[in-house]
Amino acid sequence: MRSTALESATLKSVEIRGWRGTSLIDYPGSLCSVVFLAGCNFRCPYCHNPGLVKCDPGLPRYSAEGVCRRLMDRRGFIDGVCVSGGEPTLHEGLAELLDRVKGLGLRIKLDTNGSRPQVLRALLDDGLVDYVAMDIKAPAAKYSSVCGVPVSSRTVEESVSLLAEFGVSYELRTTVAWTLLDEEDIVDIGEWLGGTGRYVLQPCRDGVHLDPGFRTGGIDRKRLEDLAALMRSYFPSVSVR
Repeated sequence: MRSTALESATLKSVEIRGWRGTSLIDYPGSLCSVVFLAGCNFRCPYCHNPGLVKCDPGLPRYSAEGVCRRLMDRRGFIDGVCVSGGEPTLHEGLAELLDRVKGLGLRIKLDTNGSRPQVLRALLDDGLVDYVAMDIKAPAAKYSSVCGVPVSSRTVEESVSLLAEFGVSYELRTTVAWTLLDEEDIVDIGEWLGGTGRYVLQPCRDGVHLDPGFRTGGIDRKRLEDLAALMRSYFPSVSVR
């Protein structure tokens, strides 16, 4: 039986450090709330959530019970919840948190870097996610250099295969910083992971980054649109966000 959202037990293994009550952009086609979990196993220099990645002690803290109460109050107004980060799959209590949210009758979108396919499989097996947005950081040969830590591209490939296997709605998305990636790199991603699903290109914007000295190389929307046209040879649905 699915657990109720307001059980007294505290999810100590889930560190919720951010909350957005209403978002029109974080869950395609849905009005949602966003829950941010702290901590990440990647160190992408362009990351725009450095406080979450580093578990900044100055960030606010939210209990799972408090978040579920907020979500309960918003039922009938929102359609679902986006669970983002950081990297949510690092949290031992993630499945229990998602189970509680499901108990409220809300759909769940999970944002992930795809580095923990065993966790993703368990969540899919239990029917705890309705939509997955997976960040594809780079082509396989460049993965570790872009992420700032050693990464097995095979784990990313396994996670993408799981999304297709389970038939869950999903998108693969690449944040394009021209100082790190070029057109050939994006095409390499298509050759590596192309197939079913939706692929999204999004520009890396100036602002606060994990590496304070990082430079994006600009946005160049036309260049992204031209890339999207190329990527339609690999994915049935491609867009620029």
